[in-house]
Amino acid sequence: MRLAFSTNAYMRFPFDEAAGRIAALGYEGLELMADVPHAWPAGLLDGTKQAIVRSMQRHGLRFSNVNAFMMNAIADHRQPYWYPSFIEPDEGYRRVRIDHTRRSLDLCAELGAPHITTEPGGPIAPGQSRQEAIDLFVEVLKPLAEHAEQRGVLLLIEPEPGLLLETTDQYLEVAERVNAPSLGLNFDVGHAYCMAEDLPTQIAKLAHLTKHYHVEDIAASRVHHHLVPGTGAIDFRGVFEAIRETGYDGWVTVELYPFVDDPDVAARQAMEHLRPLVETPAGAG
Repeated sequence: MRLAFSTNAYMRFPFDEAAGRIAALGYEGLELMADVPHAWPAGLLDGTKQAIVRSMQRHGLRFSNVNAFMMNAIADHRQPYWYPSFIEPDEGYRRVRIDHTRRSLDLCAELGAPHITTEPGGPIAPGQSRQEAIDLFVEVLKPLAEHAEQRGVLLLIEPEPGLLLETTDQYLEVAERVNAPSLGLNFDVGHAYCMAEDLPTQIAKLAHLTKHYHVEDIAASRVHHHLVPGTGAIDFRGVFEAIRETGYDGWVTVELYPFVDDPDVAARQAMEHLRPLVETPAGAG
């Protein structure tokens, strides 16, 4: 396993400076935010894309993921990055999310990143049944999964508390109906903890579908607020042992977007807590 850090904690820094800081703290990889201010795909110039690649090379980093979940550029009044969602009742507004996802898949392929992560269907709208929302989500995902396959990248869905797919098990229903090799799961450990999922059990159960992990800590209250690993209630030693037992050897990205005031401190503390767990074989210590 390799540790990466998401640039969504570095929204107050230009990309090159964010990459330099992340690399200096010992991370091997970086999750690129396909959003303002780093890489909003709509209108992103070739020169900017090339500068991102050069910056990654200069700092010795690799892409762990492209985060296409957040859409701060839209700044919807209901919530700054969940909206617009894949299940918006308004077809035109729904298209904004769809087009953003397609552009993010293109960007992912151009940059040589392995996959994008995206939202699991926004909150169910008033008057919209859960089944209607699921049906719409599946309908929207099928052509996007096909586009991802054509571009040679993966489209990963990230279950989140309060949205259409809240748990890792709920992802299964959608995955089976879309039935595309380019569709995968972004297993967010903190989100699963919020939903009181048994982490080792679900990590093992979903291992064949999980292509990337997000980690952050969560308080014992299970309230969805990202904390620095080691400052909440999640047993990360158990989590990393469970991941290791599946044979997973890919990226684990630390996602701490609430810490924009001092991302370096949060990133350093996370590294100090997680690096020994990544490097320690299962059962050791």
